[in-house]
Amino acid sequence: MAGKSDGTAVANSAPGGAGASPTTVPESAPLPDGQPRADSQWPLWEIFAQGEGGAPHEHVGSLHAPDAEIALQNARDVYARRGPVVSLWVVPSIAITASPSDQAGPFFDPGADKIYRHPQFYKVPRGLKGF
Repeated sequence: MAGKSDGTAVANSAPGGAGASPTTVPESAPLPDGQPRADSQWPLWEIFAQGEGGAPHEHVGSLHAPDAEIALQNARDVYARRGPVVSLWVVPSIAITASPSDQAGPFFDPGADKIYRHPQFYKVPRGLKGF
């Protein structure tokens, strides 16, 4: 991104790819939740790509962009050129909530002590065919 003296930046990944006219984006662009930025860095976006054949979306990386549209364009330019991609998702990093890795045991253990969640708990009726 190239900075300008009026407080804006020029994004080189405008629609149409290389040679297209650059898009001017204010450096004070708000966060994805609409809150103003306290620093000069754009929000971080997590990128998920789906390959051909109905494969699930997989996390392929992350990038900084002022909004979802530019994040999607930049993700296309960076991550879709390496292979066949049929769909991209861009998700603000601040919107992702993860389970705490240091509490994996207590967080995931409650399901292990509930026998009814396991198929061994159920008896197959004698007359039922196919099992």
